[in-house]
Parts: sequence; structure tokens; C-alpha cells
Amino acid sequence: MERLAGMSRKPRLSLQIGKKSTLVKRVACRTKAVSHAFSFNDDEGARLMRLLRDNGLTITLLALFAASILGQWLTGWHVALEEASRHHQPALSLAAYTVSPDFLSSVFENWESEFLQMSAYVVLTAILFQRGSAESKDPDDSARDADLERQAQRPGAPHILRWGSVWQAIYARSLGSALALLFLISFIIHWTQSAKAAAENAVQHGETPLSTLTYLGDPQLWFESFQNWQSEFLSTAVLVLLSIFLRQRESPESKAVAAPHWKTGT
Repeated sequence: MERLAGMSRKPRLSLQIGKKSTLVKRVACRTKAVSHAFSFNDDEGARLMRLLRDNGLTITLLALFAASILGQWLTGWHVALEEASRHHQPALSLAAYTVSPDFLSSVFENWESEFLQMSAYVVLTAILFQRGSAESKDPDDSARDADLERQAQRPGAPHILRWGSVWQAIYARSLGSALALLFLISFIIHWTQSAKAAAENAVQHGETPLSTLTYLGDPQLWFESFQNWQSEFLSTAVLVLLSIFLRQRESPESKAVAAPHWKTGT
């Protein structure tokens, strides 16, 4: 009887050990899966942080732009509402104000001046110098982009440089050309929307509105443009001159803090 009892206990013990072994394996698998998930999340987090670090300047500037254009949009709408109330006219909805000539002309009036400034700056710094400025090439240095045929064969060089001399010439001036095109588009939208706003204002006062083409010669259009252009060129000239004597630590727009005043470029 004792033998039989002993024999009956052994299968039960083996079964219990087997169940425990299976349970341990399941726990181990789940632990491994959780560990893998955390590892995956860590990798994703690292990639996100690297993306933010590598593109932080653009992301921050676009965020500032979004906040600024939102502020202009909302405050401009409130100004339009006050103007309508003052003249006993129907109020514009926010959607209607968004596509109104007043709002669009004011937006593109500013964009126009910014793109003009940047396109002029890119082109002028390619051909002119300011000794001692961080914003200028050194007039004593040799041309950086000479012999593009040879430079096109370097590892990492843009493939377009291998497409022939015509494409080289186009690509070599593509940044200034793109900015100039953005200026031209912005100017056209500013001009046409400002003409519409002036026409609406003329009708409200019982006057004959100017055609869009005629408005191109109107002083109001050029007043709106020149008041922005002058400030852009002034601020750029001030930056060029101040960068001779002043520094901004770790900024690529500044010379090294310990660099001598006579050093040109960064």
C-alpha cells in the first residue's frame, strides 16, 4: 500500500513541477515582451529627441510664425469688427475676414519685404564684402565654388551638379532665385489684394475705383511696400556692421567670442 501511495504521489509531483515550469516560462516570455516594448519606446523616444535637436531651429521659428500669424489674424479681425461698427456696416465673420483683401494684403505686404531682404542679402553677399563682418566672405580668400566640375565628383556632392554645365549654373544660383521668386509671388498677391481693398473703400465713399493694373502706379501701394523695405535693409545693414565688433556666443551668425575684430566671416 505504501508503495502504491508513493507511486501515486510521484506523478502528482511531476505534474505540479510541470505546471510551475510552464508558469515560469509564461512569466519570462511576458517579461521579455514588456522589456522589448520598453526598449522599443526608448528607441522611439531617442529618435524623437534627435529629430527635435536636429531640426530645433526650424521648428521653433515655425512655431513663432504660427503664433504671430494667429495673433495678427485674430486682432485684425477685431479691428475690422470695430471699423464696421463705427461705419454702421455688417460685421465680417472670422472666415470671411480670413479671405478678405484687407487681411491678405497686410500678410503678403510683410512677406514680400522679408523675401526681398533675404534674396537681396543672399545675392549681395555673393559679390560684395564687408571686412571684419561675420556676415561677409573674406575678400582675400579664393573663390569657394570655383571648378564645380571637379567638386561635383566629391562624395556627397548633389547629383544635379553632374548633369552638365547648364544645371550647374542653375543650381549654383538656386537659393537666391527661389527667394526672389517668393518675393515676386508675395508682391503680386499684395498688389492685387491691396487693389481690391482700395476699390472696396472707393465704392463705400462713392468714388470710382481704380483697376488693378492702374493701381500698380498708385502711391498707396508703393507706400505700403517702401515702409517695409526700408526697415528690412536697415536691419540687415545694422547686423552686418554690429557683427564686426559684437558677439553672440555659439551663434553661426557671429564670429567666435574671442575672434579679433578684423577677422572676416565665421
